[in-house]
Amino acid sequence: MTQPPVVGIIMGSTSDWETMSNAADVLSAFGVAHETKVVSAHRTPRRLVDYAESAVDRGLKVIIAGAGGAAHLPGMAASMTRLPVLGVPVESNALKGMDSLLSIAQMPGGIPVGTLAIGKAGAINAGLLAISILAVSDDALAAKLDEWRANQTASVATDPQ
Repeated sequence: MTQPPVVGIIMGSTSDWETMSNAADVLSAFGVAHETKVVSAHRTPRRLVDYAESAVDRGLKVIIAGAGGAAHLPGMAASMTRLPVLGVPVESNALKGMDSLLSIAQMPGGIPVGTLAIGKAGAINAGLLAISILAVSDDALAAKLDEWRANQTASVATDPQ
């Protein structure tokens, strides 16, 4: 039986999937049920409102929102739900993602968005951070995360050669 999604991954356009698929891959590797949607703050504002306002009732626990350029998606989603929203700045052509990073990080007081690194690393870490949030109340997931971290540590060489 398929588990209902507990993490939502949203992005401003299909071109963001190249980056955001990395978050989905991490969640899949840990067996965390998730959904992925294109939800543009600018081009599909009603879709954004419907998504964010229904997230809690649909069983989501965390939202990962990737956006490039003006990058309003994470902040707008955070303004409409009590769920933690993790923002992933997608690298833009014009400013290499600095515009996205600053748009997500510079939220006004009262509307928090957890902001990750630009691009692939940020998407991977958003997936891991979502898992960490879920693991607070899920012992089995916490054990998987502990094992993953131990394996990561063990994979680091002690000598440079």
